[in-house]
Formats: sequence, structure tokens, C-alpha cells
Amino acid sequence: MIAIHGCTEEDLKKSLGEMGQPPFRAQQIFSWIFQKRATTWAAMTNLSSHLRTTLSQQFRLSSLKCVRSVRSDDETIKYLWELHDGALVESVLIQAPERRTICVSSQVGCNAKCAFCASGKQGLIRNLSAAEIVEQFLLIDAELAKNGEKLSHVVFMGMGEPLDNYDEVVKAIRLITDPKGINLSQRRITLSTVGVVEGIRKLMLEELKINLALSLHAPNQQIRKKIIPYARKYELSDVLAAISDYSRATKRDITYEYTLISGINDREEDAIELAKLIKGQQCSVNLIPYNPVFGLRLKRPEKEEIERFEEILAEAKIPTTRRYTKGTKIAAACGQLALYEKNATVHK
Repeated sequence: MIAIHGCTEEDLKKSLGEMGQPPFRAQQIFSWIFQKRATTWAAMTNLSSHLRTTLSQQFRLSSLKCVRSVRSDDETIKYLWELHDGALVESVLIQAPERRTICVSSQVGCNAKCAFCASGKQGLIRNLSAAEIVEQFLLIDAELAKNGEKLSHVVFMGMGEPLDNYDEVVKAIRLITDPKGINLSQRRITLSTVGVVEGIRKLMLEELKINLALSLHAPNQQIRKKIIPYARKYELSDVLAAISDYSRATKRDITYEYTLISGINDREEDAIELAKLIKGQQCSVNLIPYNPVFGLRLKRPEKEEIERFEEILAEAKIPTTRRYTKGTKIAAACGQLALYEKNATVHK
């Protein structure tokens, strides 16, 4: 069956044309799914009962089932989804005073296997479809709508390396930003990558105005190789050149994500080297104190070390934010909840 949340209006026109239906039916159905957020065929009252029956036989209305949702004291909510084939992925709702941000997954597992991340511990199982990505947005947006709220931002920072699932991720972005559908501004979408150079350069040509965040995590190639295995494939100089070209082409500032890990990349000399590496760029640094992951022997730096690192960047006039740890009690770091659930199922 075809997952309808992954269908553009043109996709629907093609499928419906093969059924002998006129093009305006595709417009109606697209509106029902992405504007009116219909969750049943019966809700589509301007379609004949015969057509609704035919559609139910051709299209799947739901690809995700919520296995569990857990809320932290800071109102961060993690959702664990079961896909149609039994695989598990996560989304995180991050609530701030003026924002409601969803962190979506793009893969089941991950090939990048960054040292600090739970997602890579299970390796890559499969890519998510555009429908499975978009439905994460729609289901959480529906929950917020019960309180008169809605999602304002999307970040591709959940399970998976988005640029390793390039076609489906780009299709999902186009669906989420389609003016005839969900109509979220492209400028409110951020894609985070470990630095897949060919993917960055390809994305640059898509005429999208989304934000790009690089998971940098080190001030040089030597340290980066210890943290991010993908660094063995992509030289840091090549990654930074691609990022710089993307920034110029899209006129979007770049965010460098830097997870601070005690004894590995948190020294004063690391901060000084980082400042020299990116000085003069239209960018900002998002410092992320390491979020402990069960089974990994990494440590979070002390508060004083984190503050000193941030201070050095500030002295170098590098715009810097520090991500305050959200959702630690609910295993909000990428892949933790799915990993725990999988392990619990195996050991039952």
C-alpha cells in the first residue's frame, strides 16, 4: 500500500489518474490530509463512498503507532513510535516559551556511529520514508492542537544522518513546507549533519532556504576522527568548504554543534583552536554538554570547564549558545529510548 503522508499533490494526481479520477480529486485529498488533518477516509465528506473505499484499499492512512510517550520535568516530551514493520524510532517535542520544536528521526538506527550517540549503537537498520517523517510532525502537532498550540519549528536531529536518506528527507521537507498543505516556513527547519560533503553540495542546489547545522564536535581532524567515524571519510577542510558554500548560496548562517565531552574536546586549547577555525564566518556555536548514555563510558565536563569553554569563544566574539540539558530523565538523547525499549523486549 502507498503511505499517503508521503504523497505530493502531483503523486496523488498520477495515482488517481490511473483510477480514472479527475485532477481536482487530488487537490481535495491533499487538502484533507495536510490542511484539515483528516485521520479517517470517512471524514472526507466531499468524496463519494465508492472512492473512499477504493482509496482505503490503495493508500495507508497511518504509518506510526505511539508505543510510549514520556514527559520530563522541563516539559520535554519524547515519543516512541512503532513503524508498520515493527521498527522503533523517536521524536522529541521541545517546549520553550515562544516555540514548539519537534526533533524528528530520519532513519532507524544510524551509520555515523558518533561516540556519544545511542542511535549508532544498533547500526543502520533502514531509512524512513517521507511519510514516516511527515507523520511524526502531524501526530505531535495534533496533540498540541488540543491545547490550541501548534508546532513552530522542525529539526532533523533525531535518529539517523539525514543526508544519508537524502531523497526522502528532501521530499518530507517539501511536504512540510508546501503552501497548499502544512505550509511551515522553510526558515523554521534545521537539518543537522555530521558532514556528508556530497549531500551538502546537492542540498545547496535544491533552492531550499532551510538552516544547516554541522555536528562539528572537535576543533581539528585528529580529535574529530575519535568522536565521529565519518570523519575518516570526509576531511574537515572539505566539510567546512562545503558548509561555507552552502551558507553563501542560501544566505543562511551556519550553526556548529559542539558536544563537550570531558577529557576529549573540552580543554581551553580546544576552545582556542575552535575559535580560530571558524572566526570570521557567519555562524554560531551551540555548545552541548554531553548527555549521558547508558553503556557509554563518557563523562560530562564540570560546570566550570563548560563555562570557561564558552567564555573563550565569547572573548573571540564567536556567537555562542549553550544548550541546557533537556529530557535527561526521559532518555531524550538521540536513540536512547528506542535502544532501551529494544533491549527490554529482547530480555523479556
